[in-house]
Amino acid sequence: MKIAIPLAEGKLAAHFGHCREFAIIEVEDNKITKKEVLVPPAHEPGVLPRWLHEQGANIIIAGGMGSRAQALFEEKGIHVLVGAPSLEPGELVKCYLDNTMATGENICSH
Repeated sequence: MKIAIPLAEGKLAAHFGHCREFAIIEVEDNKITKKEVLVPPAHEPGVLPRWLHEQGANIIIAGGMGSRAQALFEEKGIHVLVGAPSLEPGELVKCYLDNTMATGENICSH
């Protein structure tokens, strides 16, 4: 499994489409096996879903994301979790794997 997390200053970015980096975290047997930080292509409609699909992402953990973007990711077979807290990627993945992540509202309304 590969989990993608949009970053701002090393933590989860509040606004998905405005991030400058993504943490891509690989998980096997419920353990983190690899972490990398990648710079995405320029933000345009449909680019990030295609790019993250090419990176092998299965899940995206986000703070806020518009409904159209969520639908585009789901079309690519990528599950989207919104309303996550602004934590470091390793902490977010650990919470996700332990089923202890407390999510709030999707802070993106478009």
